Amino acid sequence: MLKVFIGYDSREDIAYQVCRESLARNSSIWLDIKPIKIQDMRERDLYWRENDPLSSTEFSFTRFLTPYLAGYDGWALFCDCDFLFRRDIAGLLGYADRTKACVLVKHDYRPAETVKMDNKPQHLYYRKNWSSFMLFNCGHEAIRELTPDVVNESTGMYLHQFEWLDDYLIGELPITYNYLEGWYTKHDEPNPVAVHFTRGGPWFDHWKNVEYANEWLKVKEDLMIKGQ
Repeated sequence: MLKVFIGYDSREDIAYQVCRESLARNSSIWLDIKPIKIQDMRERDLYWRENDPLSSTEFSFTRFLTPYLAGYDGWALFCDCDFLFRRDIAGLLGYADRTKACVLVKHDYRPAETVKMDNKPQHLYYRKNWSSFMLFNCGHEAIRELTPDVVNESTGMYLHQFEWLDDYLIGELPITYNYLEGWYTKHDEPNPVAVHFTRGGPWFDHWKNVEYANEWLKVKEDLMIKGQ
């Protein structure tokens, strides 16, 4: 069993629905999938910082509550909602190294675009997109230091650049688990497990022709048929 927490943005509900469906339908292991909704976190007194105008999503900070929400126990995955899972996620557990506190894809991501998604600013910073897909070793001593107080009181750079964690405790995943559409190519990874539409996805009219958009749209179509 793997606990999975998906960042939820009320402006992009369909992105969350497709992410969740594609993850579940391709998995050979049992997944406990839950959204991280900012309003829920506020109502539970887990998130009290003011809204940040620089944040591109509602879960920019709440993602770091994942270990707390998992009870600081076992392994838990966080991912952004703008993912499409194309293949089985079970292989991810092969990278669950107990000597590491967190395992992720260590991108060297430097996009040329100045805007992304729904005309949101594209901010450049060290270790960009590392936090978009994180496999947490929730019981690790270093992860237990990632408390709601730390999440609420720390700067965005402190959290997203992993200043709260020693580098030797960050394990590395292959890019197949966080294939950045528009940055990586089939030469880098011909058959990714998880495609990340970090620039903007097919739920926006002007992003319907990006790589793997047809697969995303097919999952959306299937969801609509199921909902009838």
